[in-house]
Amino acid sequence: MRTAIAAHDFGTVFRLARSEAAISYSKIAIECDIKPERVGAMARGHGSVTTFEKIAQIADALRIPGHMLGLAPRSWESTKPSAPNPIVPVPNITESRDGEDAVQRREFFKASAGAGLAIGLPEIDQIKTGRRIGHTIPHQLRKRTARLRRLDDVLGGGDTYRVYLGEHLATKRLVREGDYAEETGRALLSVLAEQAQQAGWAAFDGGNHADAGGLYEDSYQAATQAGDTALAGNALAFLAYQKISGDRQAGIGIALSACHIAGPHAQSGVRALLHERLAWAYAVAGHASATEQALNDAEAALSEDDGTPQPDWVAWVDRNELRIMTGRCWTELRRPLRAVPVLEDALAKFDDAHARDKSLYLSWLADAYLAAGEVEQAANSTSRALELSAGVASVRPRQRLAPTLRRLSRYRELPAVAEVLERARA
Repeated sequence: MRTAIAAHDFGTVFRLARSEAAISYSKIAIECDIKPERVGAMARGHGSVTTFEKIAQIADALRIPGHMLGLAPRSWESTKPSAPNPIVPVPNITESRDGEDAVQRREFFKASAGAGLAIGLPEIDQIKTGRRIGHTIPHQLRKRTARLRRLDDVLGGGDTYRVYLGEHLATKRLVREGDYAEETGRALLSVLAEQAQQAGWAAFDGGNHADAGGLYEDSYQAATQAGDTALAGNALAFLAYQKISGDRQAGIGIALSACHIAGPHAQSGVRALLHERLAWAYAVAGHASATEQALNDAEAALSEDDGTPQPDWVAWVDRNELRIMTGRCWTELRRPLRAVPVLEDALAKFDDAHARDKSLYLSWLADAYLAAGEVEQAANSTSRALELSAGVASVRPRQRLAPTLRRLSRYRELPAVAEVLERARA
């Protein structure tokens, strides 16, 4: 039950409530104000709950303490101090050549996230507010959001989603119930938009596309209300990235709108990021010249950096990241002679600690090698991607590698290919 609550898996919560406490689905439906047929469907694994209002209502109906769901203490809770966070043993992290240190570091942060981040990120404390919210609170929340974003460097969305969603829901509660000046309200909405994007990305990375889309749309609405055009543009860019695999023209249209909304006066990093994602949308749709122009626009934006402070959510966008996107785009456009050198150079500078991202980028390098007829090189890159992605709570590396492995299977008589196919099966 605790595991299900922590993951916001209310279908399992309902199922256990009936099987272990003899609470009928009809009773749950009445107390939680959910249709009985939906309660039954969720208990069978269909559907989820992500809105603050409904999560709070379920918490109150089933007497789930607020801290277990990322909420403030509920009005019915005892005022007794909560038990201390569990102690997470710090692993003995040693350097190695095969990436073992990166894996141990990832496991450490995963355990820390499960313990409420108290061990892994000791500088993060809960922000105390009364009903009156002062003008410094949004700044404190933004700093906290930036620190929590670092978890995404080493963990997948399956591990970070409940942490990020809890932050988003807690801020949404402040916006709904707090008392604040108009300027503070806009700042809170901006933070809310940023947190929704963070939670949406984790949902997307964990394979929960419905929740991701809803959170991106929530982010766009909050950013628009806050007048934060950069964040509104980024929310649309996230939607475009999600949309492009199913509807290419719609994806391109949303990506163009993202660049337009952010505008030519957005910070250089913001413009670079949005044009990168536009380039990707064009590449997936097969438009080579438009892809190259968008990549050039991203490069020009990075070159215009005049020292103006950039939002933390674009801090990862640099020239090496742009080179990786360039290689990805040329791979998608079946231009391996342009893709391979760029990806090889960029990945040589990419830290193994970012295991999920590096495994994804290696999958594009493997595709480019295959397109160039370099089967053994493709097998080696695929093997490395599989090694890095092991244990990462993200569905994307294996999804990306699946078609590559199918194409490689035609060459199973080659020792390098036979080895990587066996690794994949294992």
